[in-house]
Amino acid sequence: MGLLAYLKTQFVVHLLIGLVFVVSGLIINFTQLCTLVLWPVNKQLYRRLNCRLAYSLWSQLVMLLEWWSCTECTLFTDQATVDHFGKEHVVIILNHNFEIDFLCGWTMCERFGVLGSSKVLAKKELLYVPLIGWTWYFLEIVFCKRKWEEDRDTVIEGLKRLADYPEYMWFLLYCEGTRFTETKHRISMEVAASKGLPPLKHHLLPRTKGFTTAVQCLRGTVAAVYDVTLNFRGNKNPSLLGILYGKKYEADMCVRRFPVEEIPQDEKGAARWLHRLYQEKDALQEMYKQKGVFPGEQIKPARRLWTLLNFLCWATILLSPLFSFALGVFASGSPLLILTFLGFVGAASFGVRRLIGVTEIEKGSSYGNQEFKKKE
Repeated sequence: MGLLAYLKTQFVVHLLIGLVFVVSGLIINFTQLCTLVLWPVNKQLYRRLNCRLAYSLWSQLVMLLEWWSCTECTLFTDQATVDHFGKEHVVIILNHNFEIDFLCGWTMCERFGVLGSSKVLAKKELLYVPLIGWTWYFLEIVFCKRKWEEDRDTVIEGLKRLADYPEYMWFLLYCEGTRFTETKHRISMEVAASKGLPPLKHHLLPRTKGFTTAVQCLRGTVAAVYDVTLNFRGNKNPSLLGILYGKKYEADMCVRRFPVEEIPQDEKGAARWLHRLYQEKDALQEMYKQKGVFPGEQIKPARRLWTLLNFLCWATILLSPLFSFALGVFASGSPLLILTFLGFVGAASFGVRRLIGVTEIEKGSSYGNQEFKKKE
């Protein structure tokens, strides 16, 4: 085992990485708070600044995937589709099977220059998650309670507010509403059978309200819908903790571009289109299970240095004074100072572990276990 491989397994190193993320995130959130004064004066300047502030935070997670774990991401698509990336507003539909599916999406956003302006339709509970939810608030992320009667007006208002967004955005939708588990899948297929819909083997039944509303509200702004079907070679089920330990994974993403004009404008037609799309996604996943590849040309967009340089900059700024302070504390010989410092380290460790826990499948929401039994 080389030195770098050894360091990747050490808790102290993980703690330092987490500390850089947390402290830089708090600094970024405070800076975002200060930019609110720009909103009534120059809304577009406010948005551009917050895209770059968000990039400085999100790119630290992308750095872990690209440079720390050296995970490879391969696109299965055609060059004509890739030529559109980063040059248009789009809606992204991504399967929700893995703990790091969002991170694979973010690495593609980063490589095509839209990481800071990426959007998502997120559950409202995430608004209260430090750093992540707070950053999303300043980015005008649309939050929902996943109860359409209560969400309708909020979602429509939030989507329409993005119509004049000044930077190209990729708006992510997890149409299944929650991460795939066997229990949720069984209940979901019971609902599909009751509605006369074909069964899905690798996905949950898509919830159509969010998709149809997003397309209706953003029609005229978004140029296309990108369908992204993600899987990992070797039947791996990666985790954020695995990434932190430097484990290398190989992610494959089948990307298909559908011009928004091809999607029916009426709600029922758009809902039928989405159900057909998920039947196609299911067939793609079945092909991957059998052959180990998706159809299409294999394209590997090059990773960029910006994520690594951004992290190294924050690490230099934040860790240098920390190391000096720690040496001073232990050199003082004061039991009170030493215990206080160790308490701070313990609290930081707990906080980092809690943030990682947000992504873990077994700690995911129970949404879907019972909600699929209710009428959408």
